[in-house]
Amino acid sequence: MSIQVGDSLPEVVLQRIRDGVESVDTNALFDGRKVVLFAVPGAFTPTCSEKHLPGYVQHFEEFRRKGVDVACMAVNDPFVMQAWGQSQHVPEGLMMLADGNADFTRALGLELDASGYGMGTRSRRFALYAEDGIVRLLNVEAPGEFRVSSAEQMLAELP
Repeated sequence: MSIQVGDSLPEVVLQRIRDGVESVDTNALFDGRKVVLFAVPGAFTPTCSEKHLPGYVQHFEEFRRKGVDVACMAVNDPFVMQAWGQSQHVPEGLMMLADGNADFTRALGLELDASGYGMGTRSRRFALYAEDGIVRLLNVEAPGEFRVSSAEQMLAELP
């Protein structure tokens, strides 16, 4: 069963690159903060690179003005996430998180079997808004769609 509104986010270690590969506990990422976390099936894939991440880059300052942090996650390694962020001109402060073994994705119950495309286990496309580690809004896309997890949709639904 997947995570639901009102649930606490599971505690898992993710990775990101700053001055090196850094392990980041999800509690440290979400506790005491308002965060929009959006997940994509894969860095450098068409919809993710042409629409999903660019929307959050474009609207990043609007989220910040609302006091909301933004994080992008994919089942990729941290070096891929760093390179993708650089290629997409991700602003400083928009967190690029690697869930390399899909541990967080599985804990959320939002995994996708993309082995038919040679991609193994990936994350479903989704966006959630959490306050202090509690899910307040969850938008999970139907397979092959990109609507409810967009930056514009999340901005429209934020309290």
